[in-house]
Amino acid sequence: MSTVVIVGTQWGDEGKGKIVDVLTEKADVVARYQGGNNAGHTVVINNEKYILHLIPSGILHKGKKCIIGNGVVIDPAALLAEMDGLKEKGINIDHNLLVSKNAHVIMPYHMAIEKENENKKGNKKIGTTGRGIGPSYADKIARNGIRMMDLLSPEVFREKLSSNLSMVNFLLENLYKAAPLNADEIYNQYMHYADRLANYIADTDAIINNELDMKKNILCEGAQGTLLDIDHGTYPFVTSSNTIAGGACTGLGIGPTKINKVLGIVKAYTTRVGEGPFPTELKDELGETIRRKGGEFGATTGRPRRCGWLDVLILKHAIRINGLTGLALTKLDILDGFDTLKICVGYKYKGTLYEDFPKEMEVLANCEPVYVKVKGWKESTVGIKEFDKLPDNAKKYIKKIEKMLKTKVQIISTGQKRDEIIILKEQF
Repeated sequence: MSTVVIVGTQWGDEGKGKIVDVLTEKADVVARYQGGNNAGHTVVINNEKYILHLIPSGILHKGKKCIIGNGVVIDPAALLAEMDGLKEKGINIDHNLLVSKNAHVIMPYHMAIEKENENKKGNKKIGTTGRGIGPSYADKIARNGIRMMDLLSPEVFREKLSSNLSMVNFLLENLYKAAPLNADEIYNQYMHYADRLANYIADTDAIINNELDMKKNILCEGAQGTLLDIDHGTYPFVTSSNTIAGGACTGLGIGPTKINKVLGIVKAYTTRVGEGPFPTELKDELGETIRRKGGEFGATTGRPRRCGWLDVLILKHAIRINGLTGLALTKLDILDGFDTLKICVGYKYKGTLYEDFPKEMEVLANCEPVYVKVKGWKESTVGIKEFDKLPDNAKKYIKKIEKMLKTKVQIISTGQKRDEIIILKEQF
């Protein structure tokens, strides 16, 4: 029995979906522990692409129990659309998918408030996806949230909806000068969702702990990445939940003593979406080349991702905060063909050299990255399945990363497809 947490080590988009998909083969349960449909995991199987936003990518394997935990905020319309899309592709979800009754529901007023709030910030926008994630978590913390279990109690749902909407409509009309929302329309819409989702809503923390008692293999799947964590990320340019490994405990209802391994997913370079500082960002043709080769466009929004060199300071921070036991390196093949690669090993700011990741946004926004150069490789790494068959300079690149981070690379992805991978150490 083993419980493994998968976590992104950068700003998200590291390729967690594929790694989860690969590891699911030996897992019994795959559980998503935070975030909402502002994240997207892309998996390619037999040349068919699956993009998942809420449902764990383990659903693409037959017979695996997939859980959406209490730490996730759920837009029922988005969840149902994802479920219907999977069914259309012949994926059976009816006996495999469970949704926590404690998970909070994203309401239309959450999306409305987020949209108006972003517009009001002007050039100080955070760069949210506009899907109501932040306001939903805000209501959760303020104890005004509506949970999945409330959808199953029409009277409770109507009472909470009416109470919340009276406050929200006051804000929309008086602060944002926007149109109010209609309670009856929302009620009828969400009761329709409730009818379709009722059979999937369950007491998932009890279920997952029962699986642990039966010595089952549990794979815990997060969204986004370490630097988008609400506490440990580049605040305020972050998401609204705990993306780090500790979020698996609170987001699923399992104790920290039950976690055996934490695997950090590292893209072979660095990307981020949205606003905020990015020390190694390449704003030239080289950055555009990496974006084009890597298909660096958001799976959820389609927004182009900002691209830059690998940053060791970020990864050291992620290793420390998450307690990583190993790394999975993804998109190595995107670096094929470059004469020279760079790795950031420090930041210079006002005469000071930073070798650990600073917390101050002023430093991150205005620092000068310090690089070491390494030789690139001209050979293709696409589809290679054995470490020894990689180009020599690709192997040296990986070994250099390991030495700098004092953490072993245990998995290497060499392409989009499920079987384009090198497994150096099994996780289960």
